[in-house]
Amino acid sequence: MKNTYYFGLGFITILLSAIIIIFSSKSARSENKALLISDKSVALFDYFSYKGNDSFYNENALQDSSFFFNPILPGWHSDPSICTNGEDYFLITSTFTYFPGIPLYHSKDLVNWSQAGYILDRESQMLNMDGQGINEGIFAPSISYNPFNETYYVATTNIGYGNFYVETKDPFGAWSDPILLPEVIGIDPSFFFDDDGKAYIVNSREPLSGPDYKGHQSIVIQEFDINTGQTTGQSKVIADKGVNPENNPIWLGGPHIFKVNNKYLLIAAEGGTEGWHSEVVFSCDAPMGNYKAWEGNPMLTQRYLNPERPNPVTCAGHADLVQTPEGDWWAFFLARRPIDNFFENLGREAFMMPVKWSEDGFPYITKGEDQVQLICKKEGTKRDEQVTFGNFEVTDNFMNYQLNDQWQTLRSSASDYYSLSDYPGYLTLKCTPVCVSSKKTPAYIGRRLQHHSFECSTRMIFDSSQKNERAGMLLYKDENHYYFFWMGMADGKRVVGISKTGDQSNQLLAKKELSNKTTNIELKVVSTGLYYNFYYSLKPDKWNLLCKNVDASHLSSMNTGGFTGTTIGVYATSNQ
Repeated sequence: MKNTYYFGLGFITILLSAIIIIFSSKSARSENKALLISDKSVALFDYFSYKGNDSFYNENALQDSSFFFNPILPGWHSDPSICTNGEDYFLITSTFTYFPGIPLYHSKDLVNWSQAGYILDRESQMLNMDGQGINEGIFAPSISYNPFNETYYVATTNIGYGNFYVETKDPFGAWSDPILLPEVIGIDPSFFFDDDGKAYIVNSREPLSGPDYKGHQSIVIQEFDINTGQTTGQSKVIADKGVNPENNPIWLGGPHIFKVNNKYLLIAAEGGTEGWHSEVVFSCDAPMGNYKAWEGNPMLTQRYLNPERPNPVTCAGHADLVQTPEGDWWAFFLARRPIDNFFENLGREAFMMPVKWSEDGFPYITKGEDQVQLICKKEGTKRDEQVTFGNFEVTDNFMNYQLNDQWQTLRSSASDYYSLSDYPGYLTLKCTPVCVSSKKTPAYIGRRLQHHSFECSTRMIFDSSQKNERAGMLLYKDENHYYFFWMGMADGKRVVGISKTGDQSNQLLAKKELSNKTTNIELKVVSTGLYYNFYYSLKPDKWNLLCKNVDASHLSSMNTGGFTGTTIGVYATSNQ
């Protein structure tokens, strides 16, 4: 018995020692792994760290626990849509050609949000995005809950294929494959479930007879049969052009219908997604009736404010509303946070503000020169330690066998190009001939930028001697605008370099020769908001500056146009 005891104790000691060795210093594991990599055309990433450092959050501490920062979901989270089952809140945003598609966020109190996964997490759900540019793909999804059949619906547009929806009874589980809506012409579909059991789809489209001018859009409605899962009857235009048709308003879209005090309220974005963006509201006595615009429109905009104001929030619009069990209404909408009203790289972010009501029964979020607030309060809530807003730090040590929810790829899963199991504890990327400048799926895995000022770093093992193979970190806006921070071969020498890709141009900003025996390197990007600084390290805690004051506006929508924000991540290619 005594021998058995000591044998068991010895076994446990050995097991614990093995665990300690496995999970000890990852830098030591990096050195060992470099000797075991048989495929020279792969890059191994040991960790990836992202840390926000925006001055506004540092200088404006939140007061009691019921306060929160706006945006509630910082970084590119455009076209927010929200629903509730009476106890839980679910919020989604656009993803365009990123995969997985449509992140799903969950909350019990509207302040504390956590990501519950993605709506479109299988390639069979995405249809095909090969050949679509970064600003195409999945547009303006809308989430709704039908209490009559206890089913959740997400309707959206794939620009390359048309409108469809997916459904589920368990939003935390799997969502269905796409169900096409061939009779719904246009973009931005949204469900409305009336309290009499009837259902409708409302969306935006050009007039079938042709637009009167560029940007002329109409809101149309069509009845939906929840039993057959398809529309029925004829569609009807319920709002044309916008609030003041005589002024030729543009891009009326993103519609939602609500029933409040026996009146039907139609809200929609108007004015385009730039500085003239807004949200407007109409009302009617029947869901398919003749909607009249509110005299106090717009219900949300920042178009009239002084552009020189401090900490400006601009381009506000594309809203959705939700009511709490206590009877309060809250709005979720997109807006931008430019630096000094000059440019921004974060894309359109998701903001949250309380809804007010006019004496004649119309909702509004801002009126006149009201500003979108960067600090708000929701009475009765308690802010958790882990929240989606403010400054925070996220580090992924790649210890799981699947990517966590911060990561996305382009157009498809890219599962043939990366692995988390080939070398446990490392993300492995293959050098592939697909470049991020193409409209195919490259070996790129990225996350949103969520702060103007941030620090991002990774450790990489890469031993390729092929002149066309490079791997490292990527700051990516679209197919024609990105910075690649890489290690590879140039003129027979191993180098670390910074490349800038712009419209019809490629430029090497800086490079530094390394020993040809160098296989392990740490890379770090430090952003001041206006500029990026690039560092590399060959020894622990000894950083070398490679390139300073690199123009961040190169990746801004002001420079590139488009609907997404900038992402940052890891990238490998054999097409250099």
